[in-house]
Amino acid sequence: MPTQQPAPPRPVADYSDAELLSAHCAGDPDAFGELFRRHRDRMWAVALRTTGDREMAADAVQDAFISAFRRADSFRGQSAVTTWLHRIVVNACLDRLRRRRPTTELPADHTAVLADRHDRHSSVETALDVQAALATLPEGQRLALTLVDMHGLSVAETAQILGVAEGTVKSRCARGRSALAPLLRPQDT
Repeated sequence: MPTQQPAPPRPVADYSDAELLSAHCAGDPDAFGELFRRHRDRMWAVALRTTGDREMAADAVQDAFISAFRRADSFRGQSAVTTWLHRIVVNACLDRLRRRRPTTELPADHTAVLADRHDRHSSVETALDVQAALATLPEGQRLALTLVDMHGLSVAETAQILGVAEGTVKSRCARGRSALAPLLRPQDT
């Protein structure tokens, strides 16, 4: 009677995020790389919107993935792996923002400096206007709006990432939107 060969192992690309994290903790040398490949672009977008600075965002994402790599065994499975990664990225961004000291003062009319009014592409102008307006908000409101409105996370996921109550996220979003409305309202020219 022929012996039955065991099924070949599944490629890591077929693993769920939680399976990848478990495999990484068990010593699979390819598992975390796949997790990184899947989520690096989304985490980069979160970091860029959180910090507003490409270099700082890149450093924060690097710090966050190194931290996740080293502390993968601390993941308890109480949330999605992406929620856990978001929280690590946001915390890395906040750490970098707190350490940064402004080198120059912005002029009183800083929106003219931040937005290139010669650019005729309205989407670029809008993105610059939104980024400048977000920069005027307190950190908590900016983070809540970025995660909920720009990244489409639920209030519950955002609350978990930021380590606050869901009501706090709702409140921060409402206050942030109210503060942004007059800044982003089309101006009559």
